[in-house]
Amino acid sequence: MNNKINIALVDDEVLLIEGLSLIFSKIGHVNVVKTANSGLAFLEYLENTESDDLPDIALVDIQMKPMDGFELVESLKGQYEDLKIIILSSHYKSNIVGHMIKLGVSAFIPKNANRDLLVEAIESVYKTGVYFTEKDKEMLVQYMTSNSKKISLTTNEELSEREIEVVKLICKENTNQEIADKLFLSKRTIENHRQRILDKVGAKNTVGLVVYAIANQIHPLPQ
Repeated sequence: MNNKINIALVDDEVLLIEGLSLIFSKIGHVNVVKTANSGLAFLEYLENTESDDLPDIALVDIQMKPMDGFELVESLKGQYEDLKIIILSSHYKSNIVGHMIKLGVSAFIPKNANRDLLVEAIESVYKTGVYFTEKDKEMLVQYMTSNSKKISLTTNEELSEREIEVVKLICKENTNQEIADKLFLSKRTIENHRQRILDKVGAKNTVGLVVYAIANQIHPLPQ
């Protein structure tokens, strides 16, 4: 990969951050531009950083104090929509995966993952916006079909054929205008379709739509 991928590491385990920083220092196209030992410190950094200098991806731990990963992700997605988030955590369970994806997270990687998988995830998120393994997909399907789930990435209201067309084009990273041109519709109509789909699916952003499409076999897992 020729493009430099600028990342931030947010974790209250100093040794983990130092270890990851050392690993990435030996990978030419991945550049650690910021490390932070708390969510509050990371938010402060972002507030004082020009938009052009913001990282492309943030690797965030779930268990932190005083602001945990769930709270940080909600704050980030409310203020920095272009910042992609990879959760790096030992809590690799279907309900947590589903909840974090619901919030707009691009990938969920266990802390015991090897270097190659982590780099693969970063490259995929940078290129396609998401990274899911087959195991992730199985866990998402399990989460979506669980009767005990508190938050759902599914819908009781069926998507129309037109809405499925729109979802497929969104997953291929088409803009609203490009989708409008391909479907011979107005940009405003596509914007309305997109919002209605988000409402039906219960997702907050494009990542959530892609997750829904993958879990429902509308769109294949990114290669």
